[in-house]
Amino acid sequence: MAEHARDAVEILVLNEIAQAGLARLSAARYTIVKESARPEAILLRSRDLHGYAFGDRLRAVGRAGAGVNNIPVAELTQRGVPVFNAPGGNANAVKELVLAGMLIAARRLAPALDFVRSLDAAGTALDKRVEEGKKAFAGSELKGRTLGVIGLGKVGCLVADAAIHLGMEAIGFDPEITVDAAWSLPAQVRRAASIVEVLKASDYVSLHVPLVDKTRGLIGEKNLAFMRPGAVLLNFSRDGVVDERTLLDALRAQRLKNYVTDFPSAAFAGRAEVVALPHLGASTEEAEENCAVMVVDQLRDFLENGNVRNAVNFPDAAMEREVAYRLAIAHANVPDMLARISHTLGGRRINIHNMLNKSKGDTAYTLLDVESPVPEAALAELRGIEGMRAIRYLGA
Repeated sequence: MAEHARDAVEILVLNEIAQAGLARLSAARYTIVKESARPEAILLRSRDLHGYAFGDRLRAVGRAGAGVNNIPVAELTQRGVPVFNAPGGNANAVKELVLAGMLIAARRLAPALDFVRSLDAAGTALDKRVEEGKKAFAGSELKGRTLGVIGLGKVGCLVADAAIHLGMEAIGFDPEITVDAAWSLPAQVRRAASIVEVLKASDYVSLHVPLVDKTRGLIGEKNLAFMRPGAVLLNFSRDGVVDERTLLDALRAQRLKNYVTDFPSAAFAGRAEVVALPHLGASTEEAEENCAVMVVDQLRDFLENGNVRNAVNFPDAAMEREVAYRLAIAHANVPDMLARISHTLGGRRINIHNMLNKSKGDTAYTLLDVESPVPEAALAELRGIEGMRAIRYLGA
């Protein structure tokens, strides 16, 4: 049966999504549910979908945040299902937490707070104990220090910019920096040619890379050896980016001064040099609303118009609608696919008004605006083409 844009769409919400985002899904077009065996779309934050039974109607998944490690992206790609995220939606929240982490380490705020909490506030010698004890918590200023940023996406660029405004020097490295990120990177940030160059030059190193195969254990035995003695490592990226065993060895040997992270681990228990926060990076009202609005808008545009923006597994592909009938086709990125699609439609005297084809790796996505209705027999013939993953017909 053909799928039409006006049909009510069942959206399964698996985590608490900010109402500012959900309110953008009109009740006339969408049904929001908490349980469903066959949802047409899924909205989530941290719910683990690995091993999840998605059903046969799933069209899209939206993650109200940046990371997608909790989603089986490769499986969904083969099913022709885009996975949307909200890059940059929580960037300011993470940036502010990184700055807080640097200040906590620089001014030794964590042990200082513990010291004050341990004092007998009712005692008459409180002022004397405070004055005597504060000597143990003398810190250093950030001004004049060098911050190294590994990963110059939205968060990394914001962190570098904020550091510069605090009077720090900034050096960054990202071999895959995007054009948009390059434009937003402050001119004062020195671009390094390698991670090693960043590590050697920096008093503070902040990590802002996704957790993928090539970044797992990125800061391990080899790279930690290049960090300055007494440097501070900050990880508000993903826990697997840092090798815990090697890190602890560096802390015990006092080659590193502090490790500040948003990912607690049993391995850090009792380590005064480790400041571990309970995954607070995106935990602000503003960030949750930004991410929800961003991902809902992307999901809605895909469901209604077939447009793709910020899908981690699909190319960006958006085209203004000029006629009533549209086909949105996910397929393997192989030769002759467009010719076979065009031949199928032409054989049924369906004229193509406009077309957009984009690819990303082994995945291609094609939008076709056609000038007449597409019958079910034509859709069935298109689905039979080898390499076809998913077809959506957005009719009048």
